Amino acid sequence: MVSKQNENVWFKRSIEYNACMLADLETQLNDFSLKKRTSALHQLIQFAQQNPAFLLEQNDSVNMHCHSFFSFNAYGYSPSALVWLAMRLGLRAVGIVDFDNLDGVGEFLSACDLASIRGSAAMETRIFIPEIADLVTNSPGEPGVSYSTGVGFTSQFVNKKGGVILDRMKKRAEIRNRSMIEKLNGFLDPVGIDYDEDVLPLTPSGNATERHMLAAYIDAVKRTSQDPVKFWAEKLVLQITAVQNLIKDEAAFSSTVRRKLMKLGGVAYVQPGPESFPTPDEFYAMVISNDALPTYNYLNGTTGGEKRLREILELLVSKGAAAFNLIPNLAVPDIPADSSPSSSRKNRIRLLLRAVDIAAEFDLPLHIGTEMNSYGQRKVDDLASPELAPLRQRFIDGAHFIYGHAKLQRTLGIGYQSDWAASFLPTRAKKNRFYTQAGYLIPPGKAVIQALEEMDPSLEPREMLSQLTQQVQKAP
Repeated sequence: MVSKQNENVWFKRSIEYNACMLADLETQLNDFSLKKRTSALHQLIQFAQQNPAFLLEQNDSVNMHCHSFFSFNAYGYSPSALVWLAMRLGLRAVGIVDFDNLDGVGEFLSACDLASIRGSAAMETRIFIPEIADLVTNSPGEPGVSYSTGVGFTSQFVNKKGGVILDRMKKRAEIRNRSMIEKLNGFLDPVGIDYDEDVLPLTPSGNATERHMLAAYIDAVKRTSQDPVKFWAEKLVLQITAVQNLIKDEAAFSSTVRRKLMKLGGVAYVQPGPESFPTPDEFYAMVISNDALPTYNYLNGTTGGEKRLREILELLVSKGAAAFNLIPNLAVPDIPADSSPSSSRKNRIRLLLRAVDIAAEFDLPLHIGTEMNSYGQRKVDDLASPELAPLRQRFIDGAHFIYGHAKLQRTLGIGYQSDWAASFLPTRAKKNRFYTQAGYLIPPGKAVIQALEEMDPSLEPREMLSQLTQQVQKAP
């Protein structure tokens, strides 16, 4: 007979064992080996199925804009790790958004199916808009330059036209990165890094960003400088005490180094021009021809361009923009008390509400998230907060909209950009209603995929929704 004391020891050891096992598997989720990531996710999902109390109950939180380590994630998360995070937090939907590449799309969508999580895949880049070459929109200090996203991709493989545009974008980025490193090595001498040896190994597919270079420089200073605080104080022209305080806050320190060295006014900054990035026509053509939806990416409403948001949206919608991307945790930050009135928290919230209303005028669904590509950013927004609660339902609807589009495109080829949609849903408003309804009707997971693929893709929208309801009910 097992004594009560021995039972307690066994129970304690089993908890410790599970904690170690889970920590090891979660580490493997971020390994650069896809095989290891996939195996770890399978084991974690199996554990969660056997121990349902380990997960938070599903709630209405969504995060559709998560960068993975295929561009830069401040926590080092892979696409599979983001899906596991969504499972643990009980998110209703999650989305991957990587910069200048689609390398994680296949892994992410497969992981979402495996974990029964509503998912959407996207790509972000910067474009140059000739029609507003003198206006700053969402890229501070860079007239004509605008961040833009294509949401709802269903594959990492693009058509020939899209491939040419993607290759061109990657080559431009690499030229710019190497040029920045040459300047920074000269400025930060005796500390220097090598792009091929120190930066590229930080990303699994060679898609290095400014943030990878930043991490490499900060690590190089730690490794090679006898006094990192003194080094940064001299190079950034800051007081020793200021650097000492900054280094205690990883997010603030990284942000300060990047701003001082790489952004507008920094030693390695290069002012972009028309030749630096694709035009909306180029980027949108790639997105639309690969069944995804171009977006406008909202910053905070305070720039010259965003004060004329209706004009910007009118222009971009005419070129094919079909959704409105925003980052709530950046739109309503904690602003220092000595900032200008236009930057106050209250004003940012007012401008956010205004922007959402303008997006609604153009029938643009909302695509929200926290990015996680900078230290200190949240893993999910608090949609119940006083600032975001009035927009909560619109945010959730937007997540279901893009999930509904992606699921129907993957299974039946009748997504937002399809001939079917053009025939039966001739306006953005009608498309929005249909794909949002479909997103609510279609549960996530592998079981429903076969049922969807058996449907007749020529049905008209009302019949399609009716059939979706029936097919979903029949799915195992």
